Amino acid sequence: MATLLYRLGTFGAERRRTMLIGWLLALGAVAGLGISFAGTFQDSSSIPGSPAETALTKMDRHWPEPVGTGGQIVFQAPPGHRVTEPGLQKSLTKTLDATSRVDGVIGVSDPAEGGEVSEDERTAVAEILFDAKDDEAADATLKAVRDAGAEARSAGFKTVYGGDAFAPHISPFGPAEMIGLGVALAALVITFGSLLAAGLPLITAILGVAGTMLAMMGLASAFDVSDNAPTLAIMLGLAVGIDYALFIVSRHRAQLADGTPVRESIAKATATAGSAVVFAGATVVIALAGLSVAGVPMLTSMGLASAGAVAVAVLMALTLLPALMGMAGRRLVPKPGSRAARLVGHDRAKATLGVRWTRGVLRHPLRNLILGTLALITLALPATQLKLALTDEGSNATTTSSRQAYDMISDAFGPGANGPLVILIEDDDPAARQSTATAVENKLNDTDGIAHVSGVDVAEGKKAARIQVIPTTGPRTQETSDLVSHLRTEMQPIARAHGSYVAVTGLTAVSIDLSSKLGGALVPFAIVVIGLSLLLLMVAFRSIAIPIKATVGFVLSIGAAFGATVAVFQWGWLSGLLGVPSQGPVAGFVPIIVMAVLFGLAMDYEVFLVSAMREDYVHHRDAHAAIIAGARNAARVVTSAAVIMISVFVSFLFSHDIDIMPIAFALAFGVLVDAFLVRRMLVPAVLALLGDRAWWLPRRLDRILPHLDVEGENFHVPDATTGERRPSEPVAR
Repeated sequence: MATLLYRLGTFGAERRRTMLIGWLLALGAVAGLGISFAGTFQDSSSIPGSPAETALTKMDRHWPEPVGTGGQIVFQAPPGHRVTEPGLQKSLTKTLDATSRVDGVIGVSDPAEGGEVSEDERTAVAEILFDAKDDEAADATLKAVRDAGAEARSAGFKTVYGGDAFAPHISPFGPAEMIGLGVALAALVITFGSLLAAGLPLITAILGVAGTMLAMMGLASAFDVSDNAPTLAIMLGLAVGIDYALFIVSRHRAQLADGTPVRESIAKATATAGSAVVFAGATVVIALAGLSVAGVPMLTSMGLASAGAVAVAVLMALTLLPALMGMAGRRLVPKPGSRAARLVGHDRAKATLGVRWTRGVLRHPLRNLILGTLALITLALPATQLKLALTDEGSNATTTSSRQAYDMISDAFGPGANGPLVILIEDDDPAARQSTATAVENKLNDTDGIAHVSGVDVAEGKKAARIQVIPTTGPRTQETSDLVSHLRTEMQPIARAHGSYVAVTGLTAVSIDLSSKLGGALVPFAIVVIGLSLLLLMVAFRSIAIPIKATVGFVLSIGAAFGATVAVFQWGWLSGLLGVPSQGPVAGFVPIIVMAVLFGLAMDYEVFLVSAMREDYVHHRDAHAAIIAGARNAARVVTSAAVIMISVFVSFLFSHDIDIMPIAFALAFGVLVDAFLVRRMLVPAVLALLGDRAWWLPRRLDRILPHLDVEGENFHVPDATTGERRPSEPVAR
């Protein structure tokens, strides 16, 4: 592979204009197709084949409704008054009539007829159905609906608008993310000591993300793409895109400082550091693509979109970056005597910060290992309290109208009013259906945890009936989830006795099924990821101890990330400072996505740090000196990469998207502890304690495992005159 990458780097350096024009044309074509066939991203939380989803599909056939976006208007009468008072009722009726005449509104319910008036008759809820063709029309329609409420407000009503139609729409990229890029640029400038060198990783990362987003827009017209997928793809595409380019540019500048010609240096950097980029990127792509095995469409689209963004970042680093480095020429050479020149030089007598830190760890390796491990275990303890549920309007910030409407409904009708359940009864025999519905209704009236049971609603074809159930608890609570499980158990004997189809459904039941599915997939996915980690690292480093040490470190990092997430998003620690809009269960897809992404990033740091140590050990057979050499050669780059990752993730934390915030926080915290505590402290300590045994592999296993040259240390440069390969001298990073 290294030889192929060498030739690819040579082509990029020599044909840099051709490569640049080719990429611009490709991006232009993707932009044209993406904009021409642009689809819409879906807010989907379904699981095809799940009990609640199957029943919901059946119910939709019996009670077909117009396709559209739902919304709510919550009317609250002034203190001491009721919505049923003649004067207030008149204003309410006028408001509903004016709302129904708004262009884009295809239905408005009457609270009095629908039973959506609170017991104290002070609060009423009107349901709205919108037929929004595009975002601009929807925005205009929503404004007109709010304007139509002027009559009610003038009468003293408090009107609050909620539901999906009025939920806040957050752009996947905004001012907070721009600040994150600024921090990343500052870290790159400090690392390289050159604005030009710092700009190259940013250029390739931004172009890669732009291309990925345009492609996703086009694919959304043919496939269901989750509305969370673009944000996650942008976050990961920027982070790994900058980091992968950083590794190659760092190697290139080190070689230039040693006097290597520009084109030769580009080719060798692409072959050596590029090999590590391919290995690291492949692990991230495999882990993200593996999310599709959970069988959840939302998770599949998020995983595949993010995997595509990472793949594009790798491709950009291996093709476009060599062309840009070729255009920069010798302007990337560190100036003699500058800090950058000292950092990339070979002066082993000069102890860098990374070397001094590592030597400090090696003075007391056992003590540092114990302290670091105890710290990680302590951070991971809150993870045992992790609770999962899908987000809803109650997860939004209290300043949003959708959250205010949610809270008003909860206060007036009870917390379960925001998450009703539906019992569906289906039978071709109307008499059997009626007897089944009666038995179900009687059972519901005797069940604890239910605040209200509606009457039996019979479908027009007389072959189905439904009963709405209002739980006493909110839709994201464990009590409601337990109620769904209990009702399903109680409904089975009734269904068997009457020979009818009986199921618990509704959007709340679908969400509970999805959270249960995601939670159940977490342990099998973790086993696969851990097994993959052990295998890949064993192949890469020809060692037994290294993979075990790395995998244990990854598990500790994951535990710490989950523990910190529980403390912030469930317990509320520092939630005000971080802008967390509400405390409660974490979105069900968060843990499995964090595990997939952090696995790939932890592998990145392990590869770049330990491969530097292994390269020195292979040449000198001095285990202790190899640890110091690895710190000298790779610690600065790994540190810079981690700072860039953290800055990008933190910027998305302040996007205030409640689905993305836990992911961004967990990844930022996970990278922090993995890069600085696990890789920079525990790894040197363990290697120091093991000595030469750290690099031991049984001969029989060595013969079985394939040989994988992660950083191209066995790479041979093709001879330009004979076509034969000649050895490539190792260089410092």
